[in-house]
Amino acid sequence: MKIQRLVGLMLLVAQVAWAQTPAKPSASRQELKSKANQVAAGVRAAEAALSPGELEIAQRVQVGRLPCEQGAFVTLVADPRAPGYFDVSVRSLKFRMFPVETTTGAIRLEDRKAGAVWLQLANKSMLMNQKLGQRLADACVSPEQAIVAESLSRSTAPSVLDAPAATPVATPSTEPSTK
Repeated sequence: MKIQRLVGLMLLVAQVAWAQTPAKPSASRQELKSKANQVAAGVRAAEAALSPGELEIAQRVQVGRLPCEQGAFVTLVADPRAPGYFDVSVRSLKFRMFPVETTTGAIRLEDRKAGAVWLQLANKSMLMNQKLGQRLADACVSPEQAIVAESLSRSTAPSVLDAPAATPVATPSTEPSTK
């Protein structure tokens, strides 16, 4: 009988303790969406830290759908919500790129996480994967680059191997001067 009372008392205490534990509130869809937006805003804020030089480079990036060698196309789209950032895609690959300052004057966009690099020269552009060591797209040309490439093909620079025109060289006279 004492055992039954003891078991009953233990069950009663356990039931009271269980009833007093507050229920965990389930997160509503709005709360989850709000938290997701806050995380996304934090990512965008971290991305937005571009230098004035990098923002100037971003102004010179040629955007659009650019035809490349072997029938490939590269699409560059500027992100209106994050100035200086670009969404670059080729085939089924997509990259999030930002400008990087160079010493050569070439326009360089990078996606460091994926290892992708977009190089834009005056007459052509290319997309490379540094991690794999391969070109993803080569000889991509925007309308502005096509004009430069055409003018370069019409006026080729002289080769280093071409002989320069002979120019007469004056030699100093060995005769004494008479004054």
